[in-house]
Amino acid sequence: MALVRDDARRETRSGARQDARPDTRPDGPSHEEARRDEASGRAEAPRPAARREQPSRERAREQYPHDQAPYDQAPRDQDAPRDQDAPRDQAQQAPPARETARTAADPEVFDFDAVEDPAGTPTAAAPDPAPRNAMTPDPGPSNPPTPHPATPWHQARRIAERAVAGGRAPERVALAGAGGLVLAAPLAALTDLPPFDTSAMDGWAVAGPGPWQLRAGGALAGHAEPKGLEDGEAVAIATGARVPYGSTAVLRSEHGQVDARQRLHAVRESGQGQDIRPRGQECRSGDQLLPLGTVVTPAVLGLAAAAGYDGLLVVPRPRVEVLVLGDELLTSGLPREGLIRDALGPMLPSWLRSLGAEVTAVHRLGDDAEALRTALAESTAEVLVTTGGTAAGPLDHVHPTLRRLGARLLVDGVEVRPGHPMLLAQLPDGRHLVGLPGNPLAAVSGLLTLAEPLLRVLSGRIAARPGAVALREEVPGHPRDTRLVPAVLREGEAVPLHFSGPAMLRGIAGADVMVVVPPGGGRAGEELLTLDLPWSAFGDGECFT
Repeated sequence: MALVRDDARRETRSGARQDARPDTRPDGPSHEEARRDEASGRAEAPRPAARREQPSRERAREQYPHDQAPYDQAPRDQDAPRDQDAPRDQAQQAPPARETARTAADPEVFDFDAVEDPAGTPTAAAPDPAPRNAMTPDPGPSNPPTPHPATPWHQARRIAERAVAGGRAPERVALAGAGGLVLAAPLAALTDLPPFDTSAMDGWAVAGPGPWQLRAGGALAGHAEPKGLEDGEAVAIATGARVPYGSTAVLRSEHGQVDARQRLHAVRESGQGQDIRPRGQECRSGDQLLPLGTVVTPAVLGLAAAAGYDGLLVVPRPRVEVLVLGDELLTSGLPREGLIRDALGPMLPSWLRSLGAEVTAVHRLGDDAEALRTALAESTAEVLVTTGGTAAGPLDHVHPTLRRLGARLLVDGVEVRPGHPMLLAQLPDGRHLVGLPGNPLAAVSGLLTLAEPLLRVLSGRIAARPGAVALREEVPGHPRDTRLVPAVLREGEAVPLHFSGPAMLRGIAGADVMVVVPPGGGRAGEELLTLDLPWSAFGDGECFT
């Protein structure tokens, strides 16, 4: 991982690096970028003031139309304006937009991931019909790689989600090892719960109205069914013990007194069936307790054990290998002599586990193209995650290495800040690679955009319904791209955090959510989409809901 490699290189070349320009709006274009955009015909007019007053869902529909052209169509002309109109005959042939999907909890919230693609849009990133040889040579100067347009943020997430057909083959795992995994089949009760009538309190099991003649002995938990009671009889009983046949109630120990003749008198009346847990009160044998796709939390483990399970059929975690790139990275000590600390090597394994992955290894490769090629070719992990090297600088080896291996780029750049140089590729053998930018917060953006949807499907998880929270204050936006901004939740509102530059982790370390800010920004009081962070969604960085 290069802490300030990919985004910083681009920003340094353009003179717009945020960290060095405190007066520059976060992730906004520099003056030089604006002049370059204008010269190439891509500059856009300022956002009209009236547009800022649109309801959030209408702005979302406008900024994220769900009837866009498929990603893997012929690339756009890079010199053409970004917002040019489609030809009239092409527009007439386009399928009608489908009804906007909204969440059940709040019909005003626009759910990007629930929107269906129009007819004819690919629903999965299928491999090439004839995979290229794993050692396809680099394209020469006369045959350069075809440039790809950056993918809209919501569409990139959908491509990542559909890059794999489904989760891995299920396995039966002992209860002790099933925590954090996902049920591969519904959890059905193997017995009635409780399996027999039990006492909810310490006291006496009584039959009929009192007073009662106290019988010698007692009913204890873990013992066989005690002798039945006749009307007017009582017997001492412990919590959880099997209630004798004929019992009409349990009289709590603090609600009764025993006289010298061993007669039990009620100090407080008890009703019929009081403090008796009847058989099958919680469930009957065969009842479905939890659906397929449920994350196995500590409570699920307890329920499964109570229902008679010794093991569970679960989807195993997808195996992930992390490759940290960059010669400038230190693994210990203070930064010195142009070297900086590696922040992603320590952070990514825990974050990936929270997304449902099993991290098998973390390798530090430096800026070595051959080492990268060997690591990708020889890895047995289902998903590889690289840090840094996704831009086009002299030491950015990810793209050339993927071409050498014959990989297929599914996403090559995303219209999001920070993190726009992220990528998703499919290797010829079906494995996937998520290329994260080197800047830490840009890498987090890549995790939430590409790694989370991919790993969610592979691990069998069910997509969480996206939330929306009102902004407490205005958030500036990028003119063209989506922004992901760390925020805390206070009294039902999202408060954007400072220190949200591409190379900064100070903001995300204290955040509850990431706010999805559409191009142009968000105004105070406007409801915007939010993405949960693993520690706020699951707690302690584990995969628990």
